[in-house]
Amino acid sequence: MNSANTSAVTTAAALADRLGEPGVILRISQPDQLTAQSYTGSASLELAAPIGENTAFNAGSVAKQITAYLCIRAARDRLLTLDRPVGDILPRFRIPDVTIGDLIQHQGGVRDAESMLSLAGFRELDHYTADDLLQLAYRQRHRAVEPGSFLYSNTGYLLLAEALTHAYGAGLHEIADRHVFTPLSMTSAQFKTDPREVIPGAAASYQAVASGWQHQQRPVTLPGPGSLWCTAADLDRWLAYLWHEWRPSDADALPFDQHLGYQPSDHAPFTYGAGLYADPRPGRTVVFHYGHEQGFSAAVHLTCAGLRVICLSNDAGIAADHVVAAAFADPTHDSGADPNELLNRALGSRPARKTTCTGRAGTEAAHTMLGTYVCDEVPGSVRLTRSAGSLYLWRRGTRDRLTRSGSSYRAEGYALTPNTSPMATFDDVPAPSGFVLDLDRAPGLHYRRRSD
Repeated sequence: MNSANTSAVTTAAALADRLGEPGVILRISQPDQLTAQSYTGSASLELAAPIGENTAFNAGSVAKQITAYLCIRAARDRLLTLDRPVGDILPRFRIPDVTIGDLIQHQGGVRDAESMLSLAGFRELDHYTADDLLQLAYRQRHRAVEPGSFLYSNTGYLLLAEALTHAYGAGLHEIADRHVFTPLSMTSAQFKTDPREVIPGAAASYQAVASGWQHQQRPVTLPGPGSLWCTAADLDRWLAYLWHEWRPSDADALPFDQHLGYQPSDHAPFTYGAGLYADPRPGRTVVFHYGHEQGFSAAVHLTCAGLRVICLSNDAGIAADHVVAAAFADPTHDSGADPNELLNRALGSRPARKTTCTGRAGTEAAHTMLGTYVCDEVPGSVRLTRSAGSLYLWRRGTRDRLTRSGSSYRAEGYALTPNTSPMATFDDVPAPSGFVLDLDRAPGLHYRRRSD
């Protein structure tokens, strides 16, 4: 494998550094032209260390395109077959007729296990591993959506990392280093496999709170769907290689679609292929992906003409994808525009920063227990209570107030549909014998009331 377009000279310009807050880096490259980038803010507030071109960020779900590429490479080398059932490779995986290609395209119907952790009793700052999530994946017996339907699943990419480990006899971090990072001279890039690992030049991530700033990192690493650390320059080397592989002969071609066609995604009109979203509309041929993980965010865009745009942030209040969208909001913009100007435009247009705060709860009405409920596909239990005419779901020791919406009840990120309908306010209605819990990325969880 040869790196493409490595002869470009990088010219870096920094905005007026705001060392009292985290920040962002924006990098823009075109074939046979100088690469330009701009950055501002601190990589570490504690050390007052500014963000620079050697700062490494957690790129989040941008990692999926690397994992997908490694699967396609394994298929080229006859180590994997994209239409092979996952259960043939991972015998503990019990959902029938799900293929490697299905997992790459988020069409396997695999519920996202991280979404279910709170149901299994994990709290926000608890340590958990990829193996913990795989155990939840192996409990699933049926697709959560119909075959051919898109359900974004980080767990699907954890399973792909396991399949690659079986194919190569090595961990994903070793496979990626051997076949991507070392050949492309991506010297900062690595899949973090242990939360105690030291990443040279790593930024810390932060969230604004009423008293200042709060760390956002958690003791979790999930190589495959995420946990890719690298600089903007190294991501640029990857995109340059991806474009070299792509180099479409016609406007309709997309990267690697000769191996795995692009299918409808969760964001129409965009489609999804080898770990990449694509805008297939005429004149807009571009592939991209975003990542949001533990206060970090990332955005990468690659056009069929070779324009590469990369944005990385360690401020939970600055979404990299929003920066890119704001920077290029003007359809008449010059793609060779000064990144300082574009970054200033993007940061200037973002909404006022929101801070989180905590306070003491006031006196509350007592809660009446309606029952404890269990699900075969998730360990642990949840509880339903009622208080002052409202329904509450308890998980991991915390409670969500549910709001009536037709025959269902909703809270942030999920809906609960009792098997007794309508249930009014629950004041005079027996507790349901069960309900279906539909999380955004883990729908169709059937809970039944425990008899004891």
